[in-house]
Amino acid sequence: MKKVALFGAGRIGRIHAANLAAMPGIELTAVNDPMVDSAAELAQLHGSRVDSIDNIFADPSIDAVVIGSPTTTHTDLITRAAQAGKSIFCEKPVDLSAERAQACAAAVAQAGVACMIGFQRRFDPTFNEAKTRMDRGEIGNPEMLIITSRDPGAPPVSYIQQSGGIFRDMLIHDFDVFRWILCSDGDRAVWLSATGSCLTDPAIGQAGDFDCTAVTIKTAKGRLCQINTTRRAAYGYDQRFEIMGSLGMLQCGNHRPSEVIQASAKGTQQDNPEAFFLQRYAAAYRLEIEHFFTVLQQGGAFRTSVQDGVEAQILADAAAQSAATHQPVMFN
Repeated sequence: MKKVALFGAGRIGRIHAANLAAMPGIELTAVNDPMVDSAAELAQLHGSRVDSIDNIFADPSIDAVVIGSPTTTHTDLITRAAQAGKSIFCEKPVDLSAERAQACAAAVAQAGVACMIGFQRRFDPTFNEAKTRMDRGEIGNPEMLIITSRDPGAPPVSYIQQSGGIFRDMLIHDFDVFRWILCSDGDRAVWLSATGSCLTDPAIGQAGDFDCTAVTIKTAKGRLCQINTTRRAAYGYDQRFEIMGSLGMLQCGNHRPSEVIQASAKGTQQDNPEAFFLQRYAAAYRLEIEHFFTVLQQGGAFRTSVQDGVEAQILADAAAQSAATHQPVMFN
């Protein structure tokens, strides 16, 4: 039985708590959140206890921690967990700064503990099937990746103000998908250009952020990636990507509440995409946390390491720089 502590009792913490509670051989022992009522409610729901950060790290019976707290807490909690010898699962991103993320990765390496970063899109069954087929050579050499990532609506401006901006908060997933798909054979980004606009809500621009972005990346092997993002898609949570290869193409479409298509003389109808990420990636969140504990028990490498978090952060920082300066960024 592995005993686990959870940091964060918000919506992502609740997802992880439910998945942990459903796993055999896992006990959710402690919950921590500054919002004491939320922590108490979640702990009671899963037969756990509310505890302090200090007590959790000092408890030798706790084997692992799951970090689903705000991004600004991640590096401190990862570093303290590493020093306490706990295995670590942390939601993306590692930090809002590539420099601090690298320091955090160094602390993990020095402590020699297991650490996985929660880029759940690598565990989405649809996306993972496309990657498997690509790796089998079914479309030949991959040459171009087009990512569409559109939220149905923006988060509150109060969240945006402390999020680090759309490139570090929202597109961090897309930068990881780019690396996962086009760079798994050792390729790497050498050139990046990003731009952004504020088209959905002027308050977002007043907070110093964008709500629509376009990013182009070129790799050392000449492969291209284009990422288009918006915080407003009136029809639902739009998550797709397309891989062009020398022998063909792989397309990953949206998930819908049902796959029924109704046709009549009046026209053809089908469901809009799932409403938001909680529904779209429900399976991915479950599969990633199962993967974390499977690797802890059986050995092997995590599919998403702390170094993956660092590399995605470097791309996010470069995109923010490019959009601010209106100049591309070159990588050595």
